[in-house]
Amino acid sequence: MSQTRSDSTGNVKPLGSWRQRYSMISLATLAVFICYIDRVNISVAIIPMAADLGWDKTTQGWVMSSFFIGYLITMIFGGWLADRFGGKKVLAAGVLLWSLFTMVTPPAASFGLLVLLIVRIAMGMGEAVTFPSIYSLVGRWMPADERSRSIGLINSGIPMGTMFALLVTPLIVQKFGWEWAFYLFGIAGLLWWLVWQPLVTSGPEEHPSISAAERAEIAAGLPPEDPDAPPAPTIMELLRHRPVWAIIVAHFCNNWSLYVLLSWLPTFVSEGLGVPYASVGLVSMLPHLSSLIALNIAGYVADRMIRSGMDITRVRKTMQTIGFLGIGGALAIVGEVDSVWLAIGIMCIGNAIGACVTGGFASNHMDLAPRHAGKLMGLTNTAGTIPGIIGVTVTGMILQATNNDWALVFQVGAGVTLFGMIFYLLFASGEKIYD
Repeated sequence: MSQTRSDSTGNVKPLGSWRQRYSMISLATLAVFICYIDRVNISVAIIPMAADLGWDKTTQGWVMSSFFIGYLITMIFGGWLADRFGGKKVLAAGVLLWSLFTMVTPPAASFGLLVLLIVRIAMGMGEAVTFPSIYSLVGRWMPADERSRSIGLINSGIPMGTMFALLVTPLIVQKFGWEWAFYLFGIAGLLWWLVWQPLVTSGPEEHPSISAAERAEIAAGLPPEDPDAPPAPTIMELLRHRPVWAIIVAHFCNNWSLYVLLSWLPTFVSEGLGVPYASVGLVSMLPHLSSLIALNIAGYVADRMIRSGMDITRVRKTMQTIGFLGIGGALAIVGEVDSVWLAIGIMCIGNAIGACVTGGFASNHMDLAPRHAGKLMGLTNTAGTIPGIIGVTVTGMILQATNNDWALVFQVGAGVTLFGMIFYLLFASGEKIYD
């Protein structure tokens, strides 16, 4: 027999029924899915683009990393906007902006490298508000023991979008030309916006269709508001706390390997492992498939650990350590093997274990400041964006200077990951700092 809960009017609502917060989480996951399609498609399309436009490895690195300049510029501001005006509005505006600039990428490339770089920067500015907006929504909608699963599901949009882009982009390029990879994927964001607008609100108190029972269920799982609480913390106030720095450093180190692989994995598969272009997407997607499966398992495990009474700080540190050991270990050895399937197998195992970070730093923002999670996510993801500029560009320079020494590229990533694991273990906490 399913459990029930009575609302304030005496109506009984089954606990097993669909809740409005599930619609928000599902559509937020879809937004991340589209975000990563539009972000990753260029990593495949750039192979024919570079051939058509005569780009060397350094130029390709600049084209792919320019996106992250825009991503960096508006990250903190996007978090502030989401906490101030609501994650719904800010995420909707971001999706429209990045979809528009995705669609104008081909004509921009025809006007020259500088125009293309400007468009990629503008696209990055649109995508920058994605995670701060979503974290602001999760901080308002999701009880504490549902957050790791929620973040795991939302982050599964990353490998889903990546796999879709890797599989479909080569097909589009071969049939219609590389330009259509940007036209078709840009339209997806416009369709998402039409569904998002009528179904989601920035908080449960604003939703016209939410039941009193679900509103009470959400409120019971969130820390009570303190009427005497100080105003929202400034960035400088957040930076005074070591646990905030633990997330910042972990975010930076996690994204170093993430963005290098997102940008350069198809090239590694094609040129480093000798896979034909037609098969690049299929081979490159396999590590992301392992992430997709493992992210949701890891989020569920972390929530179960918290629900069982385990200290949140211990849960976060345990999951983070396991995740970074998996990522770092895989990166340390993958560049030393010559077999295509052995290399991809190592990456799949590393990504699967690395998914444990969803129960580590990736959910830690809402422990420290549940009502300011958007701003905190904006702050830490700003640091997490820097590897997209430095790591992606430096990778291109390393490859050009060393005649494609992929082992060095991956070993640098392993060293960065190990440092992040140690720093997080020393300074992370799951205790609330701000309401």
